Amino acid sequence: MASIQIRARLHEGFIRWALRVSPPEPAPIVLGRRRVYVLPTRAGLGFVTMLLVMLIGAINYNLSLGHALVFLLAGLGVTAILHTFRNLVGLSLSPGRVAAIFAGDTARFHLILRGGQERPALRLWLPDGTTTTVDLSNGGTEVCLPLKGDQRGWLTLPRVGIETRYPLGLIRAWAYCAPASRCLVFPRPATHPPPLPWGDGESTGAGGRGRGSDDFAGLRGHQPADPPRHVAWKSAARQGIDAPLLTKQFDGSATARIWLDWEALAGLDDETRLSVLARWALDAHTAGLAWGLRLPGRTIDPATGDQHLHATLKALALHGREH
Repeated sequence: MASIQIRARLHEGFIRWALRVSPPEPAPIVLGRRRVYVLPTRAGLGFVTMLLVMLIGAINYNLSLGHALVFLLAGLGVTAILHTFRNLVGLSLSPGRVAAIFAGDTARFHLILRGGQERPALRLWLPDGTTTTVDLSNGGTEVCLPLKGDQRGWLTLPRVGIETRYPLGLIRAWAYCAPASRCLVFPRPATHPPPLPWGDGESTGAGGRGRGSDDFAGLRGHQPADPPRHVAWKSAARQGIDAPLLTKQFDGSATARIWLDWEALAGLDDETRLSVLARWALDAHTAGLAWGLRLPGRTIDPATGDQHLHATLKALALHGREH
C-alpha cells in the first residue's frame, strides 16, 4: 500500500514538472521539443535485445553480412525515433465547445488539434482512463473527450495526455497539457417533485388583465406544469375516467407568473431542494409560463425563454459554489 502511494506521488510530481506551467494553460497549447518525452516501448526493448544478440553472433562467427544487417536495423530504429518524435512536436491544441449537462450525464469536451501536416496514430487520454485515437489531417481535427459529471457546478477538464507510437511502435513519444475548458453541470431534475407553487402565482399583462379575462381559444393536451384551474374538468367528466386530460387555452397578452422559492421547500436537504427547483423551472418553461427564482442571497425576476431557463439552472448549479 505504501509503495503504491509513493509511486502515485512520484507520478504526480513528474506530471507537474512535465507540464512546466500552471494549469489551465492559455490556448493554443503548442507542444514544443522540451515538452515531448521519448522512451522505448516493450517492442522497442525487444528490438534492442534482438540487435545485441545478432551483434554478438556476428562478432563470434565473423559474419560480415550479420554486421551489415545489425547496422541496417539499428539505423532503422534511430530513424523510427526521429519520426515518432516529429509526429508529436509542433502539435497545437485548443479547447472547443462544450455544452452544459445535468448531473449524472456525460459531458463532451471538444479539442481542436492542428499540426500543419498529417500526423497519424495520435492517442489522447484522461486520468480516469478514457482514451481516443485520431489521425490528424492537414487542416486539423476535432476530438471529443467524454467525462461524466457527477456533481453540480463547474466540471473542469483535467490534464490531457497525448502520445504516439508511429510509425513502427518501437518508440513512445508523449506529452501532457491542461486546456482551459470547463462545463456547467446543472442539478439533476427531481423525478417526482411536488406540484408547481401556484399559490404564489399571479398574472401580468397589458391593461392589468388577468388570465381569466382572456378569450377562450380552445383545448390542448394537459402538461404537468399546467395550473389546476385551467384543466378542462367538465370535459374530462363527460368523456369518462379513461379520457386524457385537456387544458384550456386563452388568447391575450396576459402570462401566468409563478415564483420558485427556496423557502417553499423547507424540510428538504439542500441538494433535493435544488433538484426540485430545477424540475419546476423545466416544467414552467415547457408550459410557457413566466417564473422567477428566489434563492438565499439571490433573486431572479420572472421572465420566459431559453436564456432565462439557462440563467435559472446556472444559478441553481452554482448555489453555494460560486468560489
